[in-house]
Amino acid sequence: MEDILRSIYQERASHPNTVGVVAVEKRHKALAATDTFDVILLIIVKENEEPVFVKHYSYQDKKAAMHIVTEKQINDWLLTGSNKKIFDWLYNGKIIFDRNEKIADLKHELKEFPFFGRKIKMGIEFAKLIRRYSDGKMLFDNFNYLDAYNYVVHSLHHLARLAVIENGFHPEVTVWHQVKQIEPEIYKLYEELICSEETIEKRLELLFLASEFLIHKRTKVGSHHLVEVMEGEEYWAFSDLMSHPELLPYSVDLGILVEYLIDKKIIEVVNVETKGQGIYHRYYKVAEKLS
Repeated sequence: MEDILRSIYQERASHPNTVGVVAVEKRHKALAATDTFDVILLIIVKENEEPVFVKHYSYQDKKAAMHIVTEKQINDWLLTGSNKKIFDWLYNGKIIFDRNEKIADLKHELKEFPFFGRKIKMGIEFAKLIRRYSDGKMLFDNFNYLDAYNYVVHSLHHLARLAVIENGFHPEVTVWHQVKQIEPEIYKLYEELICSEETIEKRLELLFLASEFLIHKRTKVGSHHLVEVMEGEEYWAFSDLMSHPELLPYSVDLGILVEYLIDKKIIEVVNVETKGQGIYHRYYKVAEKLS
């Protein structure tokens, strides 16, 4: 395989912009990891006009896909977990070119999963969890049970991912297999939601109660990263929070996370007078320093 495909990546490997090349061969029980292609060639580059460029090839009745991806895009995927396949490619792929051992270092970092990286990922998952839970509860309160069910499934998924990260592991595509070993309590909730013979209304009612307890239990660890960032200033305008480089991955979920933490008395509102009578600028500060 490598000899046949060498002509595809060899020229790119010699280019100073190329960081490394990883080959991922199709495994019988993991067809989804390569999108059914026989081989994925992942070429990581420093810069490119497009963050992701994909080209398909045929050879010997087989098919291969070349993915040219920038370092920044790889790091974004690893941080947000928005491309699950990239973990599989880096874990199981064979390094066939590595400039200055950058790919080897990246693989090592993935396995070690440094605490700083975990804090950010936990914050992002917690924000998504609060968003899904809150939207689901609102739908439930308005008797939209099927829509609420969809949101609860997603909220449990984020809760499961949060638990996996908290225990020092990267969430994989088979996250429920991981959770069954790590946090059986969450796995049991998921089983009850999808397998119970109760009415959908009763299932959701019980799930919201149980989820509220499990979310409360993880509020401190889930908000740790945001609170740590906010401790850098006396108080913040929301626009400053949104534009902070470390908080950009929270995206549209940052607002609802801040409101949730105000409700839990972890963040306080600071009202500052404007020129308009009775109108105040709304700022935010940490209510209590991290212990």
